[in-house]
Amino acid sequence: MPKYTYKVKTRDGKTLTGEIDSSSKDMAIAKLKEKGYFIVGPLKEKSKEMTFFKKKVKTSEVSIFARQFATMIGSGVNLVRCLNIMEDQVENPAFREIVIQVRNDVESGSTFSSALGRHPLVFSVLFCDLVRAGEAGGILDQILERLANYLESSEQLKAKVKGALTYPAVVFSVAILVVIFLITFVLPNFQQIFEGMGDATLPLPTRILLGLSSFFQKYFIIIIIGIGFGIWGVKKFFDTKQGRRLLDTYSLVLPGIGNLLRKVAVSKFTRTLGTLISAGVPILQALEVTANTAGNVIITEAVLKTRVSIKEGESISEPLKQSAVFPPMVIQMIAVGEETGELDVMLSKVADFYDQEVDTAVKGLTSIIEPIVIVFMGVVIGGIVLAIFMPMLEMINQAG
Repeated sequence: MPKYTYKVKTRDGKTLTGEIDSSSKDMAIAKLKEKGYFIVGPLKEKSKEMTFFKKKVKTSEVSIFARQFATMIGSGVNLVRCLNIMEDQVENPAFREIVIQVRNDVESGSTFSSALGRHPLVFSVLFCDLVRAGEAGGILDQILERLANYLESSEQLKAKVKGALTYPAVVFSVAILVVIFLITFVLPNFQQIFEGMGDATLPLPTRILLGLSSFFQKYFIIIIIGIGFGIWGVKKFFDTKQGRRLLDTYSLVLPGIGNLLRKVAVSKFTRTLGTLISAGVPILQALEVTANTAGNVIITEAVLKTRVSIKEGESISEPLKQSAVFPPMVIQMIAVGEETGELDVMLSKVADFYDQEVDTAVKGLTSIIEPIVIVFMGVVIGGIVLAIFMPMLEMINQAG
């Protein structure tokens, strides 16, 4: 459906701008007049933009939005006025458009949570469900404050994992590029020198290196295209249900990295569920939302099985224990929380504990990976340099 940008005046003389979805320009004008707006500028159909080039909304921006909104709501500012203020505060043009659309929907009679739910790429199911709970309980400012804290904690957790994986990935990639550069562009300069010696007198590492160099020179373009298609194929496979299951299963049991990812998953599960329960979301709905935002198929299935078991009258801890995904300490803390009626408090404590565990795991993993990567680069690049200079040293010795 086409979108039209508009500029209107309200009955109290305030100027508003925004977008409206409509099948035609006449229908858009009729909708605006129904709302009591006076149109002061021509409606223009918005050009379709390629989403690839459109600036995305970051989680940190949504977190700031929630915190500022909570402050204004807590100060007694009405919802529409808050959205008008946020429209001026938001710097990201893509996010500003969404705020404008949310404001228009709210002015049209939609609830705040429903208006946010029309933008699932920015406001998650968790975000919308918590806002809905806040609207129902009259504690929207508290809920938005909790959401801001939750989003900030999630971003910090994600940044820790990225920090642990980025360094070795970058160093390994640089090492591969250096090797390809040496074999493809540097080694051919020595090849003419080595030809006079004959293959029989060249050391084995040098002969292997010359063979690789010749292969790369002949099929360089094909190799690059093959690598590109290989990466694309692997990505497509992991996008499938079977591929995703395979990736999520083995990622939790990989030496070193598996332990880190398991701790991240436990932290995310406990913090999400704790935040939902503390906001008054029913346990079955909270488990469904938690499962959908787990980010790991194995964790999702374990949580959904727990939800089914609770429907049948069981506790939360027992089916989680049977899943063999969650550590015993987590199961025990959840069981204590159920017995004392403070499940949300226990979940929050577990999340805080595992956040610290992730910190420790990241530092430990980084301290192990760094020397391994350095040794790898030294062996590979040093081996290539040695293979190049071994024949030259032999020639010098013969000349001497």
